[in-house]
Amino acid sequence: MSTDPPYYDYINYSDLSDYFYVWLRRSLKQILPRTVGTMLTPKAEELVANPYRHAGKPGAEKFFVEGFNAVFDKIRQSASAAWPMTVYYAYKQQDSGAVATSSASGWYTLLSGLISAGWEITATWPMRSERGGRLLSLGSNALASSIVLACRPRPVDSPATTRRAFSAALKAELPSAVRTLMQGEIAPVDLAQAAIGPGISVFSRYSRVREADGSDMNVKDALLLINATLDEVVGEQESHFDSDTRFAIKWYRQYGWGEESSGIADQLARSSDTSIGALERGGIFEAKGGKARLLSPSQLDGAWDPATDARVSVWEATVRLAAVMANDGADRVAELLPTVQTRINLDAIKELGFLLFHEAEKMHDTKDAILFNGLVSAWGDVNEQARKYQSAPRMVQQAFDFDEDED
Repeated sequence: MSTDPPYYDYINYSDLSDYFYVWLRRSLKQILPRTVGTMLTPKAEELVANPYRHAGKPGAEKFFVEGFNAVFDKIRQSASAAWPMTVYYAYKQQDSGAVATSSASGWYTLLSGLISAGWEITATWPMRSERGGRLLSLGSNALASSIVLACRPRPVDSPATTRRAFSAALKAELPSAVRTLMQGEIAPVDLAQAAIGPGISVFSRYSRVREADGSDMNVKDALLLINATLDEVVGEQESHFDSDTRFAIKWYRQYGWGEESSGIADQLARSSDTSIGALERGGIFEAKGGKARLLSPSQLDGAWDPATDARVSVWEATVRLAAVMANDGADRVAELLPTVQTRINLDAIKELGFLLFHEAEKMHDTKDAILFNGLVSAWGDVNEQARKYQSAPRMVQQAFDFDEDED
């Protein structure tokens, strides 16, 4: 079973259709008098949260939630235990304001309705439903995804649990699921939505999750716990990187590409088991005149030969490759990878790309988010192309040995 439900208050199709309906009615009223019997399209029963039809926002939300839940409840009552269902949702993660509120409300309503109707959500997969260049048009807005939720009927004898037990189950199961996603073809921009799948799967397998005061945990609080666990999983990779990269992550998280005092830089470098001098030799940092800063991607997008670079860190390789991807494309990155992998573990570059996208998104830095998402999203194709470069025979000028004594 597959359905694409109404999107809360995004589009009121009955209002939109009036533009066309008035002309259709003129030509069809003699042929289909009952179908086009009204002056305008029927609107009262349309399942959207329209405050103008239902006495304000509270009434509109109540109408939508009750109608929405009733539909999925009826489907659940008639479904056998073996029936799976997919539900499509155009999730839009806006910056702020009224649209952000309605977007979040629609998302929570969708998840709450499915779970309360007796469905277990087993996955939330980002879906490529938009044109390929859409991410690059995000100059002033946040990122957006179309999501497909995979659902199965929850057994009627599903147990209840407590917040503490749910949190423990989440921390036991979500990390491995997130790592699997990161090792696959999931783009950083889609990781948060994809990670909701295994997280909400844990939540929805229980008939109820009790809070400390005995009340039921709602979907919003469950998602907060899921996102907090995702932050921990992405952040824990930090300890596996080299000392220069650990320093750069801390600096970027606090100051971005901006300047700060050299004294603070020295303290942070010492705590990361490196030094300002080593960072400068590594080509990722600059300190002069009492001020210090990380070198930005635009400052690291020049010619680079990893083979002759005296001190290569995961940070330098990741930022340089992201800059090359943005300026010169995937082919140039693929040409560099065979040499890069002799100095740096390529999996570490991908992991850092995920982490830097995550940090850029938290700082609302769309430019950096697009930069690192672009590198990691193309990582599979780039590696495949790099293997072809590596296996291709090199062109070598052949020498001819002429014997002067022969004709």
